[in-house]
Amino acid sequence: MIAQVDLEYLKRRPISALRRIVTRLCFEGRPLTTSHRWLNSIVFAHFAIEKHLSFWKSIKQPVFIVGSGRSGSTILATLLSFHPHVGLLNEPKAIWHTIHNYEDVNGNYTTTIPGRYRLYASDASQTVKQTARRLFGAYATLTGSKRIVDKNPEMIFCIPFVQAIFPDAKFIFLVRNDWDTIHSIESWSLREAVHVNGQIHDWWGRNRRKWLIMVNELVNNNPLFVGKEAKIRDFIRPIDMAAVEWIVTMQAGIERYKQHPNNIYLLHFEDLIKNPNHSLAQILAFCNLPQDKELIQYAQTPLSPPSPYKLVELDNVIADLFRDQVETVAMLK
Repeated sequence: MIAQVDLEYLKRRPISALRRIVTRLCFEGRPLTTSHRWLNSIVFAHFAIEKHLSFWKSIKQPVFIVGSGRSGSTILATLLSFHPHVGLLNEPKAIWHTIHNYEDVNGNYTTTIPGRYRLYASDASQTVKQTARRLFGAYATLTGSKRIVDKNPEMIFCIPFVQAIFPDAKFIFLVRNDWDTIHSIESWSLREAVHVNGQIHDWWGRNRRKWLIMVNELVNNNPLFVGKEAKIRDFIRPIDMAAVEWIVTMQAGIERYKQHPNNIYLLHFEDLIKNPNHSLAQILAFCNLPQDKELIQYAQTPLSPPSPYKLVELDNVIADLFRDQVETVAMLK
């Protein structure tokens, strides 16, 4: 499968499938844990040209899928990419690194520039806004996309920044079962980790870069973690680290959802699995996208309930905090 395109997708929507493959090769970049990273030089070269050109399409109501990683965002994004109007950027960190250098918390494209989880409206200078609008406009123009969906879960921490660039942006805050999410993060990190020149590149970035930025920025000075920061920094079990990431992500997501209920759609992944017809119809309406019967039919094929994970004991430092956040999220239903 290339760019999340299966045979059924290709058969039903060949133009959308071609758009996805072109996007994967030419616009999304290749992060740390992937092969063919030589493509990045080509990707950044055409970005350098496109950001100086002004004749691209203007972008209206871009849609951002945000929340915790491993929450089903790829499935949702792939379904939306099936819509004939939609061009999907699947975690386009190369584009966002071009827009603002500090966005690269993993160290996918830099080893010298510091990363930040939170970007604010004040970080959206005129140059940043112009670069973002031109790169998104170039993508829409070159792929023939009427609308753009950007699946980039960590943007949950950058909503004010995104809104400063795209005031009419729409956000889908995707929430998945807590234990399923953190086990999926753990599994991905163990499965996809690579060793490069004595460094470990995994879910937590280049030699824990992402983890350390997360602790410094989202755990330190956070009332939830008072007195526990030093012990959390030294976590080495992926399941405990994943639980911390889930806690701070849900905290940020709930806060933004309460502040912007008209621009953020709360979607429980389990609801999408149980009733894709209803969920997708609601999402399309929220995003001001035309209803698409063929998309609804296609959604029946790829959606299946995930295998349940066994509960494990989390580190005592965060076990109670995790349970409390689970209860908070449950109240959103």
